[in-house]
Amino acid sequence: MIRYAAFLRAINVGGRTVKMEELKKLLSMPGFKNIVSYIQSGNLAFDHAETDQQILIGKIESKLLKSLGYEVKTFLKTRPGLESIIKNNPFKDHGEDMALHVSFLSGVPSNEATAQMFDLQNELEQFRFIGSEAYILVKKGAYGETKFSNTFLEKKLKLHATTRNWATVNKMLEL
Repeated sequence: MIRYAAFLRAINVGGRTVKMEELKKLLSMPGFKNIVSYIQSGNLAFDHAETDQQILIGKIESKLLKSLGYEVKTFLKTRPGLESIIKNNPFKDHGEDMALHVSFLSGVPSNEATAQMFDLQNELEQFRFIGSEAYILVKKGAYGETKFSNTFLEKKLKLHATTRNWATVNKMLEL
């Protein structure tokens, strides 16, 4: 069995409310074991024997579309994947007045797309791309005002994205 962390986009935002207990029940499909949720923003962990993440993403997205009536993009990470994200943090020594977030992307962004974004950074908003993640460092409490939102990243990179704060990323590794 492989332990997966699922980060679901558009859960409990924009007027779409789904209780975590309901999400856990929706994921109770054949093969999904030991399902747990973390906070109300669409974070689930589960065990599954399937090694092809695209198959699992398809099952989850299909079930959620059918049950909820809207598309819920799903981003899966294995325990080693989350460990790598944490280990590769390019902002390890950021100041206490700054907050770190990770945007999970549906693919690796092109160099051309990311190069066009670098001049948008300043001392209060910085980012780095490593693989299919964007690490975003912003002034504490200001993520809601950053230009590096999910919508911005999706438009500029032509990829889907969902973002979690650093504490949530670390907690999901524990689950």
